[in-house]
Amino acid sequence: MNLPQLFRQSLRMTGRDWRAGELRLLAMALVIAVAAVTSVGFFVDRLRLGMERDAAQLLAADLVVSSDQPISEALRARARNAQLQTAETVTFPSMALNAANLDRNALAAVKAVSPAYPLRGSMRVSGEAAAADAPTREIPRAGTVWVDPQLLQAIGAKPGDELKLGESTFRIDRVITIEPDRGTGFINFAPRVMINLADLPATQLITTGSRVTFRLLAAGERPAVKAFATSIERELQRGQRLESLESGRPEMQRTLERAQRFLALVALLAAMIAAVAVAAAARRFSQRHLDSCAMMRCLGLAQTDIFWLFALEFVVIGIAACVVGVLLGYAAHFALLAAIGSLIKTSLPFPSLLPALQGGAVGLVLLLGFALPPLVQLRSVPPLRVLRKDIGLPTGRSSLGYLVGLAGFLLLLLWSSNDLKIGSVTAGGFAGGLLVFALAAWGVLQLLAPLRSMTGKLGISWRFAIAAVQRRPVATIVQLVSLAVGLMALLLLTVTRTDLVSAWRSAAPPDAPNRFVINVQPDQVPAVTQRLKDGGIDAELHPMIRGRLIKVNGNAVGPENYTDDRAQRLVDREFNLSYAKDAPGHNRITSGAWFRDGSDELSIEEGIAKTLGLKLGDQLTFDIAGESVTARATSLRKVNWDSMRANFFVLMPPSLLADKPASFITAFHLPESKAALTGDLVREFPNLTVIDTTAVFRQVQAVLDQVIAAVEFLFIFTLAAGVLVLYSALAASRDERVREAGLLRALGASRQQLSRAQLAELACIGALAGLLAAIGASAIGWALAKFAFEFEYAISPWVFAAGIGGGAFCALAGGYLGLRGVLKTPPLATLREA
Repeated sequence: MNLPQLFRQSLRMTGRDWRAGELRLLAMALVIAVAAVTSVGFFVDRLRLGMERDAAQLLAADLVVSSDQPISEALRARARNAQLQTAETVTFPSMALNAANLDRNALAAVKAVSPAYPLRGSMRVSGEAAAADAPTREIPRAGTVWVDPQLLQAIGAKPGDELKLGESTFRIDRVITIEPDRGTGFINFAPRVMINLADLPATQLITTGSRVTFRLLAAGERPAVKAFATSIERELQRGQRLESLESGRPEMQRTLERAQRFLALVALLAAMIAAVAVAAAARRFSQRHLDSCAMMRCLGLAQTDIFWLFALEFVVIGIAACVVGVLLGYAAHFALLAAIGSLIKTSLPFPSLLPALQGGAVGLVLLLGFALPPLVQLRSVPPLRVLRKDIGLPTGRSSLGYLVGLAGFLLLLLWSSNDLKIGSVTAGGFAGGLLVFALAAWGVLQLLAPLRSMTGKLGISWRFAIAAVQRRPVATIVQLVSLAVGLMALLLLTVTRTDLVSAWRSAAPPDAPNRFVINVQPDQVPAVTQRLKDGGIDAELHPMIRGRLIKVNGNAVGPENYTDDRAQRLVDREFNLSYAKDAPGHNRITSGAWFRDGSDELSIEEGIAKTLGLKLGDQLTFDIAGESVTARATSLRKVNWDSMRANFFVLMPPSLLADKPASFITAFHLPESKAALTGDLVREFPNLTVIDTTAVFRQVQAVLDQVIAAVEFLFIFTLAAGVLVLYSALAASRDERVREAGLLRALGASRQQLSRAQLAELACIGALAGLLAAIGASAIGWALAKFAFEFEYAISPWVFAAGIGGGAFCALAGGYLGLRGVLKTPPLATLREA
């Protein structure tokens, strides 16, 4: 047959098989895989395009120099000489109080801005909390503040009222609705209070130990901006950096990155489960078309023509399924945007065609890799074997096709997931899982042989069940592996979701500290301690010294010495150091011994030591206010961060740090009945910053709830793919089961005996698949937790109970739904068809 004839005949066969329902399972699996991948792809692509479009607006400038020390006049002069516009901002946390009722206070993110701010984009403000807003190029006038509406609610104030910051009192002038460089309306650490930079000194809020970020904003012609960035990049001091969207808006980037990672994981799981469904459906399709292939071969059609007839049929259905999957994914990505809608206030551009191309490529490779190999077998089997309805084990050529298809499919998933860690860990885990599950299934079949001698004790139903499993080993292995992979994906999603939520919402003890007080100056320590004691709070104040790690064993260190992102960030910033005579009770010494006062020794937290490659005996040198302090690491500590106490990465003897510039910090549990103590403390000591961690946790949980809502929506695809896998795995052996049941009934077996045998077989296969799935999900979950999400993960026994029980239940439920008609077929009809 020539190509046009092949194509026309293939189209006729496609229509016939679709009407007969032969292709629907295959098409549904492809649609689910493509829709899962493209929905996340469109979502991530629109975020990326929006960030690229609004990059300058999100920074409020073309270039930002960020520093933990005040911007030098020399740097300002260089920017002006480069013909760039400049502006400055100073941001830090502080307490904001209602001047008319000092008991109403809240932690605020204070931002002092200079004239010309913002250089790119614009502020939008309103005169009332619920009034219409308008753009403005102004900044707060001297003696006034602009605030977020959340702050007005928190302190019970309104525009026109007075607000107290440190030693200054301001009039609330306007309400901020959009602040361009705040991450497009992202939920921040605390509500904003914006003041004029000229008013900052009078507040007396910036003291020793204050967490302050100074930024120089620059804007101008692109060549001038690029030249200025290049000229200063190599001259930046420690603690200074050029900000991009990623580095300048870390709170936005990290949260969206984690959301995207989790969504990518769910999409990968759905696509991988769908791959199993496609393989099972394609195998069943091939088995059910053996008769037609035999007939065409008897009529003289060449094996190559037979292959191309079915290959073109698969390609046609594959292209149609990919188009439907892309359209479904495009519609579904709007649901993802709606679920995380409050995090993104800006309008997003339409996505590019890249996610559609990625989804289409995944679908076609999935089809070609897992559906065509069964057809390849038809080319090499003899006609007699085809007429016996037995295509046997995969040939070397078809096995190679499966391997090539699997490799291509996994590579495409890595590309479409946009996350190498998530993609490689998940893809590698599933590829290894397929191999391990197949070997385990084969091993179980070998172990069943000795049980046949015991079937007299087990009963006739168990003898039928064991005989049936051994009689069709390929179908049994396919069923077990398919069910195990589907269950593993569902368990993995449940495990990672549960542990991620637990990590983000780690439940602290009921009496865990829920207030942090920072910026306590040395001369205020006795008074603050006494004030807390008078309020019934027994709190210990800890010294906090800012220091930067500059040498290890006499060798200078900096970000360039490390490849890990976290290590680069840690070594580029100032550490919070402290001193103590005794080891903290909530810290555990894991290596070495605690130092003696008067010695040149230190204790370091084991996690940061591992990140920075430090070990016992290393000499560490810190720059503290221009002075170098060197000490040797003599102990590693396991810090219980969940204790919510004041913890430090590095502790030294008092003899080394007691004379260095310090502020003090304390953490304590404040019952709701004593909530007024916070207002009293800030009223008496305006420079203090009190962080209410319960409010912070509520904000984090609000963000997390939206991310989880998006994940749960995407879980629909995973669940649908899992149902398809279960159905296709059972349906693949349905015809053979009908013939066996008919033959056994003709030989005298009752329907009840065959029904019990079928239930025993399905329950055992399901339980074993569930056990394998639980092992695989625990292993992949551990790898994802350690290498991708970076949270603690402990293997839970309930995963195995859920896997075994869930596997048995799914197999029995699926067997009832998919095989309930097997025993209803009259034996005579079965024998006639055979």
